[in-house]
Amino acid sequence: MLFKYFKGSFIFTAVGIAAAYWIGGSKAAFIAAILSVLEVSLSFDNAVVNATVLKDMDDKWRHRFMTWGMLIAVFGMRVVFPVLIVAVIAHMNPYAAFMMAVNDPAKYATTLTSAHIVVAGFGGAFLMMVFLKFFLDKEKDIHWVHVIEAPLSKLGKMEAVEIAVCLAAVYGISTMLPVHEQLSFVVAAIAGLITYILVDGFAALLETEEAGDAGMVARTGLSAFLYLEVLDASFSFDGVIGAFALSNNIFIIAIGLGIGAMFVRSLTIMFVDKGTLDEFRYLEHGAFYAIGALATIMFVGTFHEISEVVTGLIGAGFIGLALASSIRHNKMAKVHGAQEE
Repeated sequence: MLFKYFKGSFIFTAVGIAAAYWIGGSKAAFIAAILSVLEVSLSFDNAVVNATVLKDMDDKWRHRFMTWGMLIAVFGMRVVFPVLIVAVIAHMNPYAAFMMAVNDPAKYATTLTSAHIVVAGFGGAFLMMVFLKFFLDKEKDIHWVHVIEAPLSKLGKMEAVEIAVCLAAVYGISTMLPVHEQLSFVVAAIAGLITYILVDGFAALLETEEAGDAGMVARTGLSAFLYLEVLDASFSFDGVIGAFALSNNIFIIAIGLGIGAMFVRSLTIMFVDKGTLDEFRYLEHGAFYAIGALATIMFVGTFHEISEVVTGLIGAGFIGLALASSIRHNKMAKVHGAQEE
């Protein structure tokens, strides 16, 4: 039954909506519900990418991803981290920044949104590396859009080419920004790039060969957990800032986005248990195309405003097309199999 995967999410939703109602009445509860729907719609590709990593984790680390990871996602990335950003920007201690969020939410929102350039630089660079690492892979042998992916896979034979492409993109975007914002953007983007290299490199250091198959390696639970949390952070940065268009209350925002994050994690577990990525061979490709689009939108968004609706539609479009292509491929495979018999 599908319900078993979402039981915890529905319970969390009921508690969260009730808490939002207690904080600000029916309007607050409605905003929390809207934010949760937006979070799920914008992060569906995140669930697919999470599943590609989570399938190599054992049950213990999967449980930690759903418990500790959930706490980090809801309170760490959607409450604590924004407060820390405001504390750095406003040159105050974290407690003072938190009290600003509680007592002067308008000022807090203004201060946080002023960090958009830095947030977009960091998150965009990290997600761009995730996108490039998937397609610039010399060992990748399954291609959805062959005319694009086959040359990219061949290009992956060049050492560290994804870093060069990402840095070139960062430089190109920086030239589009006002002079006083260029350094902040470049430094943030380099920080995102370094973070990806460290997290991915840490995973490589801890890789262990699976018994019985010396050619197969799997990420250890800890390295995969860290990778997933940073990935979630990169996805959530823009969502947290964008949420202030609906509410200035950090608790309502945390509840709404937290509900969405919970459903995304439930989707991830379901995808892994049901072997969805194996059943629909191009779904993973669609998700990584969506991540590349999101990274591009975050970069372009530094000098040209782009609606989150557009972001969501692009991501959903890639996922939908990949799913349709996978279904068509499965039907054709069945037909060929029947003809051979």
